[in-house]
Amino acid sequence: MNDRNESPEAPIIDHVGIAVNSLREAGARWSAILGEPPAGEETVPSEGIRAAFFGEGPGRVELLAPLTRESPIAHFLERRGPGIHHLCVRVVDLEAAVARAERSGAEVIPPRVRTGAGGARIAFLHPRSLGGVLLEMREDPAVG
Repeated sequence: MNDRNESPEAPIIDHVGIAVNSLREAGARWSAILGEPPAGEETVPSEGIRAAFFGEGPGRVELLAPLTRESPIAHFLERRGPGIHHLCVRVVDLEAAVARAERSGAEVIPPRVRTGAGGARIAFLHPRSLGGVLLEMREDPAVG
């Protein structure tokens, strides 16, 4: 089976993740600019973050605030400050998408597959695999 048959749909940007120091402060700023409050907030213990999403469906904005100083987002903020952290694309079959990425030489960040916001199965590809962009692949639970 070729790559086109494994993933017949075009990539869809699920969300853009933005690292922030304070979810309350950044959330208030984004709410004022967008004219609406976040569509939802949740704690994601596996990633050590508290997240707020703006919008529904594809193209959402996700604000990510660290829960602890040891979380990956805390380390990102220490090194780079607030800003775009990752791009997330929806995939129909996460296992197939990860295998395809690995065959192409991409480095998957351990753990290979994990549970992310909204209970979705996710995987991250290391930025050195994609010219400095951290890519999250999110299995769309509505499709699977």
